Amino acid sequence: MVLSDGAKQRLSLVIELTKTVFHYSFIPTVLYLGFRKGADPGMPEISLANLLW
Repeated sequence: MVLSDGAKQRLSLVIELTKTVFHYSFIPTVLYLGFRKGADPGMPEISLANLLW
């Protein structure tokens, strides 16, 4: 499959954008999912203060 130069540039831009979005959103997504799930039984309650301490 042969791509034109314009298609290669657009594909490269999409890949770079995807990498950047993943890079900056991975940790906040993991934290959000952890807060949403909540603490396991017998463990202290999860709060932002516990995260920073």
